[in-house]
Amino acid sequence: MRSLSCLKMVTLSWGESLLSIVAGKIDRIPIHTNQKPWNALDFQTAQAMVYAIEEINNSTDLLPGISLGYKMYDTCDSNARGVRVALALTNGNEVESAPSKAPCTRPAQVQAILGDTSSSTCMAVATVIGPFYIPQISPFATCACLSDKTKYPSFLRTIPSDYYQSRALAQLVKHFGWTWVGAIRTNDDYGNNGMAIFTEIAQQLGICLEYSVSFFRTDPPNKIQKIIDIIKISTSKVIVAFLSYLDMDVLMSKLSSHNLAGYQWVGSEAWIFDSQTAEMDKHHILDGAIGLFIPKFWEALFSCKFNQSNPSAENKRECTGQEDLSELQPSFIDMSLMPIFNNIYKGVYAVAHALHSILAYNETYNHKMQLDPFTILQHLKNVYFKTKEGDEVYFNENGDPPAKYEIINWQPTENGVVDFVTVGLYDASLPADKQLSLKNNSIIWTQKSKQVPVSVCSEKCPPGTRKVLQKGKPVCCYDCIRCAEGEISNTTDSITCVHCQPEFWPTERRDACVKKEAEFLSYEEIMGALLTAASLFGTCMTAVVAFIFFRYRKTPIVRANNSELSFLLLFSLTLCFLCSLTFIGRPSEWSCMLRHTAFGITFVLCISCVLGKTMVVLMAFRASLPGSNVMKWFGPTQQRLSVLAFTLIQVVICILWLTISPPFPFKNFKEIKDKIILECALGSTVGFWAVLGYIGLLASFCFILAFLARKLPDNFNEAKFITFSMLIFCAVWITFIPAYASSPGKFSVAVEIFAILASSFGLLICIFIPKCYIILLRPENNTKKNMMGKVGQKTF
Repeated sequence: MRSLSCLKMVTLSWGESLLSIVAGKIDRIPIHTNQKPWNALDFQTAQAMVYAIEEINNSTDLLPGISLGYKMYDTCDSNARGVRVALALTNGNEVESAPSKAPCTRPAQVQAILGDTSSSTCMAVATVIGPFYIPQISPFATCACLSDKTKYPSFLRTIPSDYYQSRALAQLVKHFGWTWVGAIRTNDDYGNNGMAIFTEIAQQLGICLEYSVSFFRTDPPNKIQKIIDIIKISTSKVIVAFLSYLDMDVLMSKLSSHNLAGYQWVGSEAWIFDSQTAEMDKHHILDGAIGLFIPKFWEALFSCKFNQSNPSAENKRECTGQEDLSELQPSFIDMSLMPIFNNIYKGVYAVAHALHSILAYNETYNHKMQLDPFTILQHLKNVYFKTKEGDEVYFNENGDPPAKYEIINWQPTENGVVDFVTVGLYDASLPADKQLSLKNNSIIWTQKSKQVPVSVCSEKCPPGTRKVLQKGKPVCCYDCIRCAEGEISNTTDSITCVHCQPEFWPTERRDACVKKEAEFLSYEEIMGALLTAASLFGTCMTAVVAFIFFRYRKTPIVRANNSELSFLLLFSLTLCFLCSLTFIGRPSEWSCMLRHTAFGITFVLCISCVLGKTMVVLMAFRASLPGSNVMKWFGPTQQRLSVLAFTLIQVVICILWLTISPPFPFKNFKEIKDKIILECALGSTVGFWAVLGYIGLLASFCFILAFLARKLPDNFNEAKFITFSMLIFCAVWITFIPAYASSPGKFSVAVEIFAILASSFGLLICIFIPKCYIILLRPENNTKKNMMGKVGQKTF
């Protein structure tokens, strides 16, 4: 709290004084103003104390028949003098420094000490009188250290502790988003303890101090110059000043000489409402300052105004500070309008209520008996009453009252005078989220700006990034790093990025997860439509060939090439073309099982027919040799059984595959990071490769037989066409394996369909198109004589 100036005459002022409340008649305080420049606050506080005592003495309800008296002493901001006066009061010695006209005929007993205004002096005095349990009530000492009852058991106060002020300042700084601030404090108990609490709370709220320096007004100029140099090179634009008004005046003169304007000042109650400090700020260094204060309303009490910036704007006379409270009628005085004086008022009344409770408890008490200080202290700690205005007065376990502050803003006017404007409230008794109440629109900031100043070490990290601390710097200094692939942050200043769920993927800004697009080969897309068209075209083409063969089934070329196997082969090719359609569309449980098994069985049926035709060619050639009866061992019945046997083997393999571990629909999240690939998992890879391996085995065997039969007589021999078809078939499926393995997503399915269609077209074209050519375009060659004719052998 602000320390009041030291006055020469002991009985002149409340300033730096100890008030002892004693039994006896009230002395009037003589007024002398020729010793020092007039200090209005000193006189006003003294009058507030006198008024409270007179009101109690005139009351018929509180301490009836008993009068309270007082003596005032000036400590002159000296701890040693304060201790000397306290000891004198404790020992019952008079410390007279001026003639007294008091009619008391006996030494007065000290019931309580009201004061001091300085936290340091209060600590010294409380240390001395604490062991004697003499109550000490300070209306001005705010140091949080005085709440320690192990060190200061008899100390109480009617002004909130700096613990609450420091918390309120930290919340105020946090409210405006200032995370990078400087701090200056008075190098005494008030400044050091207050700033220590502020620093602790600020760290909890994520506020960093770029610097924290202290000084005292008597320090050498070079130390204060170092603080000026620190401010100059700093990057923070907000300065929290936990200073007494005297130290603020010294610092401000230095700031003015260097013209260090443009900083946003946040002040403690010791200087934020000081009119003399505002008057000295000729260079407007502190314009826009904001801080906490327990407001003074001497103006409201006497309908006047100090330092009117625009006298014509209000019909009020100017306050002189010499107004006399004794001239006012008590019924017209509202002490709640002047909280700083109300603290004195409450302190005096607290002592009176404690004494009243003692007397009320013991009706047989002899007024001449000496009261036990410990008893008075216990009653003071438990005191609870309401003032006439309804204010509750009580002390918590630390001897502190409830904490309430007004938030003051320095707003310069056109004529250069600063107006102290209330822009908010802080009430520590409310829930944490409701303690601070501000009217942001009414605040004027430094350099008359309406925009809230920005003071951060690093700009806020937007969503989609995370904070990474800069090495060797406070936590408020960081770099913003973009979230890694697959991660997001959806809040500002996020310290971590979180992974999206498997079915989700970050947006481009990586500030939200969106559902991945499901990818599969569909009929609607171009590639799926083209493959579907190719499949249907192959089916139709096979049907046309079958029709031609059926139409000309009695011609030599159809009969010579085993028409039954030819029609079975055409049927199986039709199934091969159609089975490719099961690979298109959204995978389901049934489609996954059907596509691979249908593919495996139809292709084995197809290859079995080709193999049968190849064996027929070889057997027919051998049967034409003299003495050969091989055809009776490979007649139509044997051909049907061979095809059936080869196909049943594949059917058994497929049944085992579906029974043990069938294919199933699967969501692949890893293949393509930003898409879900809907595919059919193989289930058992052994079953899959067993199906493909068996097809490959039959195809290889068929290719070898066809290759061996390629040099048989041309007109009868279709082995060379089978050789070409098997060559295409094997080439397609050999290249299929690496292409399938390297193709992502739906393209692997497209590769498999392409292999099915390519090998099917290869068989259809190589085996049947040459015959259709002869049937339709060269009918003269479709004769038995031509088929049985022999032309020179050709090599393949």
